[in-house]
Amino acid sequence: MADPIEQFQVKPIEGLDFGTVVLPLIGESRLAFTNSHLAMTVSFLLVVGLLALGTSNARVVPGRLQGAVEQLFGLINGVTDSMIGHEGRKYFPFVFTLFMFILAMNLLGMFLTFTATSQLAVTGTLAAITILLVIGIGFAKHGLGFFKLFWPMSAPLAIRPAVGLIEFISFLLRPITLSLRLFGIMLGGHIALKIFAIFVVGLGSLAFSGEALGLLGLPVAALSLGMVVGITALEFLVAFLQAFVFAVLTSIYLNDVVNLGHGH
Repeated sequence: MADPIEQFQVKPIEGLDFGTVVLPLIGESRLAFTNSHLAMTVSFLLVVGLLALGTSNARVVPGRLQGAVEQLFGLINGVTDSMIGHEGRKYFPFVFTLFMFILAMNLLGMFLTFTATSQLAVTGTLAAITILLVIGIGFAKHGLGFFKLFWPMSAPLAIRPAVGLIEFISFLLRPITLSLRLFGIMLGGHIALKIFAIFVVGLGSLAFSGEALGLLGLPVAALSLGMVVGITALEFLVAFLQAFVFAVLTSIYLNDVVNLGHGH
């Protein structure tokens, strides 16, 4: 309970650890269904269930659940339309799926002891999928003309190679920054929340242990409890904002290759 990092440890679910197995092309590997797999699976089922319930028996005057789903649809549809332009509708399913999956994992982490998006392997995989899709679309639409993205025509000819190199390095860093942003913010928020919770329990226990000096911990424990409440509320907001930021940045990267960086 006193270790704020323990909540991020990936552990096999009891009874679902199959030990070391030999897999084709991979070799020896430990096969297990972990708490990370469980969190992502539950998040997936929650998203599918929410969308299924919210879109089945749709009414002209929507109920609360249908209205919430429509608001989420409209939010991401507005992002893809404004960022990518008239072709944004093509890429809406991918961006919306990313947004909902990340949002579900973020929110689920507020109720469970494990947050999937606090794992760099998870955020890195989502970022890698996004960038690979961006590169694939770039080559599919423009062929070798995709490299025009790194040749800024608006810059003076003398400095275009230097600016182009900077643009190329910036493009390569996108998956790193995309994954680290989500990972770092979710990790930091949950560590801060756990630390203040430890203060509440530790100082409160000391105060009620009967020791005279322990009573001095009551004001600090009360302050820590207030911080826990405040950080919890903030973490719910951050859970939504980080999913939204991921969707916005994905749309910006898609716009760069769909419109070759010239906007729409």
